[in-house]
Amino acid sequence: MSLSTKLPEPMLTDEALLNVRARESYHLLKIMSEFVEAGEDLRAIQPAVSIYGSARTPVDHPMYALCEQLSRQLSDAGFSVISGGGPGIMEAANKGAFYGKSPAVGLNIVLPHEQNPNPYQDLSVKFNHFFPRKVMFVKHAIAYVVLPGGFGTLDELFESLTLVQTGKTPNRPIILVGQSFWAGLLDWLHEQLLGNGYIGAADMDLIQIIDEPEAIVRCVFEHYERCGTGLCVPGNGDNSWILSL
Repeated sequence: MSLSTKLPEPMLTDEALLNVRARESYHLLKIMSEFVEAGEDLRAIQPAVSIYGSARTPVDHPMYALCEQLSRQLSDAGFSVISGGGPGIMEAANKGAFYGKSPAVGLNIVLPHEQNPNPYQDLSVKFNHFFPRKVMFVKHAIAYVVLPGGFGTLDELFESLTLVQTGKTPNRPIILVGQSFWAGLLDWLHEQLLGNGYIGAADMDLIQIIDEPEAIVRCVFEHYERCGTGLCVPGNGDNSWILSL
């Protein structure tokens, strides 16, 4: 069966096709403008660490306090801290860095609910599209720290993990915080993904659980020292990874 027999009839009219092209071109230009503007704003913040976690974590939750402590230690150690710029874990990440020696960076996304910018941002970048925002999280950080969260946190975790696994981003530490929260997921990955041959044994080594802020800072710093450059660029001069795509 040919493709022409599978497509609907009639095809788009010339007028409808022009409207689609105009709409999609405008949409693409808006995304490109966010890439350019965010890239200019974030160029000077390296080295940096991206912290992911739930927007719904209350201020009095132990994970909020732990994240704030960790972020302050990273900031005082010379690492800018990138978060989503909203409440919960994102606020804790920004707050710790805001009172530290290095910049607190918020990559804010415009959403119909939940996402209100927190007040602890030295640099606030606003996005209307998830795509360029997610690229900035991975492009400008030398490590990814993931605290408990929901679908958005899991999305950011697995995207970062996939980019490192496939070599589209140079190797970075991917650190999960919260043994009791993440242990079941790692058991499932080991049993189902590794057990069925969907990933290799080495892929499981890309993730580690560390709960102590001092140990996390030490892990990130040791990785940064091994890099040789702030962005851990591969030594062969190939910059094809630069957009982490």
